Amino acid sequence: MLTATLNSTIYDANIEAVLLKIEGLLLTSYRLSRRAIAVLLLQGDEEIHKIVAAQDQKNYTHIQQLIDQTQAGYSESLHFLLSLQRQKKASFLSQQVMSTSKELDPSLGEHLSRLTLRPLTGIPILLLVIYYGLYQFVGVFGAGTLVDYLESGYEATINPWINGLIDSHIPWLVMQELLGKEYGILTLGVRYAVAIVLPIVGTFFIAFSIIEDTGYLPRLALLVDRVFKSIGLNGRAVIPMALGFGCDTMATMVSRTLETTRERIIATLLLALAIPCSAQLGVILAILASQPLALAVWAGFIVLVFLIVGFLTARLMPGERPSFYMELPPMRWPNWRNVVTKTYTRMQWYLLEVLPLFVLASVLIWLGNITGAFQQIVAWLEPVVNWMGLPDETTPAFLFGFFRRDFGAAGLFDLYQTGLLNGTQLVVTAATLTLFVPCIAQFTMMIKERGLKTALAIALFIFPFAFLSGYVLNWLITITGIKI
Repeated sequence: MLTATLNSTIYDANIEAVLLKIEGLLLTSYRLSRRAIAVLLLQGDEEIHKIVAAQDQKNYTHIQQLIDQTQAGYSESLHFLLSLQRQKKASFLSQQVMSTSKELDPSLGEHLSRLTLRPLTGIPILLLVIYYGLYQFVGVFGAGTLVDYLESGYEATINPWINGLIDSHIPWLVMQELLGKEYGILTLGVRYAVAIVLPIVGTFFIAFSIIEDTGYLPRLALLVDRVFKSIGLNGRAVIPMALGFGCDTMATMVSRTLETTRERIIATLLLALAIPCSAQLGVILAILASQPLALAVWAGFIVLVFLIVGFLTARLMPGERPSFYMELPPMRWPNWRNVVTKTYTRMQWYLLEVLPLFVLASVLIWLGNITGAFQQIVAWLEPVVNWMGLPDETTPAFLFGFFRRDFGAAGLFDLYQTGLLNGTQLVVTAATLTLFVPCIAQFTMMIKERGLKTALAIALFIFPFAFLSGYVLNWLITITGIKI
């Protein structure tokens, strides 16, 4: 009986008939069977479509017409329908060979899983995860306690020692400024990377690995699916968005897993615009943690921008609306070996990939200083910064942010420590830096994933939009009389 079941058809009669027609039109040999190719074509697999269009040019137009005609007969996407019918077939087969003696009581993990999926209980759970995982552990402990300890030690001991060593052994001022002084590789680049960004990134990677290993992320995807559909995405987009809080460059690469080109472009835009990376987020949390109102204004404004830009982009950009389905892994206690392995791997990636970029940023700033280009760009940006109600001293932080988002956030941390900014200016600077143009690494990944034209269009939109948003936020705080 089981053999007969396995040999029976999987899909409904209409889809099976179309699959047979497509198989007959595939005249070239492929590595996969003709049926597998036909199924992937129906599901809209872009890579398979390109291969078939190249190898079966004469019949590809007819194949595409068959697919379009089939899709017109269903309200849901063919990708969703085929997956659903496969799932039903798999469930039917499992029922033929499995039996249960009695219905087991739901486990604690199952109870918790159900609570995370219901908006009434899922939203408070999400807020608790954000509060303890991001705010307390990353913001207060990582960006507060650890950064204060390392930063004070670096400033009091290591930087004076480096500058003294450089002054006594290197007679050339140009080389002294490259390695030390105000913008040197060792005194600025390595200090930012090791003393400010590393503890923040490390605590974030630990928190994210724990959340990831519990199986919570797929449940969060289901919880936010309805909201994400209003901005042209679906619940699956929560994965690259969540990864963006670690590194937007990595998240931009992961956005390739989204189903349609439209979704990938919207996700790339929102990642570049309104998702702060772990170091940027940690520094902002550390700066604003002592002022809950300032933190609430910053967070509320960024969420509002995220939703408005996503909503308008989804309305203006043509394309297929996303469908969503996801299998849920069981909820479980995180395995400490998995957490350690994931954290170690991500920290290794940070040290190998990101630390050299901090060194490169310091070299570029040094070149800008000795050629006068850095000062000229700062002079151009100062009127825009003043227009937002900010002092001249904030301008270098925006310039640093172009080299690396976390580099700019570290510059903001220095400004905060010197006390140059009042509450309103601190919130406006933090919000504008969050929305500012993507760093060089992320921009490079955008070109690789979305193409040069799309990457340039996103960057050219974000640059003026970030400063305009900063101006609007400053104006709103002023006219409402909010005392920060």
